[in-house]
Amino acid sequence: MTETPKYAIVGRGRWAKRMDSILRAEGRSTVLIEQTRQHVTESPDAYFNRLKNSFKSSGAQITWLCVPPGAHIPIMIEAAVEARLHVVIEKPWLCSAEETKRLQARAAVAEVLLAIHYEYCLLEAVQAWRTEKNKGNGLTFGGRLHVNRADHIRVPALDNLGSHLFSIHEYAVPNSAIATIDCEYEKPDDRKVWLLNGVRQAAEIDLLINKEPIIQRFIAKAESALRGNEFPFDLQFALRIAERTAQWRGLRGTPL
Repeated sequence: MTETPKYAIVGRGRWAKRMDSILRAEGRSTVLIEQTRQHVTESPDAYFNRLKNSFKSSGAQITWLCVPPGAHIPIMIEAAVEARLHVVIEKPWLCSAEETKRLQARAAVAEVLLAIHYEYCLLEAVQAWRTEKNKGNGLTFGGRLHVNRADHIRVPALDNLGSHLFSIHEYAVPNSAIATIDCEYEKPDDRKVWLLNGVRQAAEIDLLINKEPIIQRFIAKAESALRGNEFPFDLQFALRIAERTAQWRGLRGTPL
């Protein structure tokens, strides 16, 4: 794909409107697809076909799913794939390994990209960790992400907020031991990740003071992948984060 792609933005909430604004500011054409919930009287097949037809008629090449996680996500992805659209999905990724592999296989046949939006990985400081910290060998990773708002999407903080922390770990320092993951709603905003070398702090990144255009970088990276360039934030990456999260939930308080 050489020309600038058009985006179909799925959703009607604050995040959908924000992504629409960002994409338009980047010179991308957009169309909002708001009627995406399955009607009470609508059969699964009718729902799937309605989504697929909405994607096809949008004239878009990429759809961005700005909706909370749930059983509708794989249906939306499969409908977009059948319509031959690339798909960007918001974190967290909560589908099973079996579902993930099935969607990957469908996307491979259709030759479309399935991308998960892990924006904090594109901070310059996180990239520096990736290139300078030897994958985290011999280091210990910690992270804290508190937000001063309630849980509006009914997803546990460890899954929703923790996906940011686990994604940074997986992308930049996957071999470091994980000692601290602290995620909570309705607390004063606090977003940090750090590395320890023994008991000494080796590095820290304050995510809250970030003013970098990380969403724009993600857009550029995803579009570059459509031209055959490397793209790390696929469903396999998302599945590893989900597995890390599940492992931490089972062994909470024990370094991984």
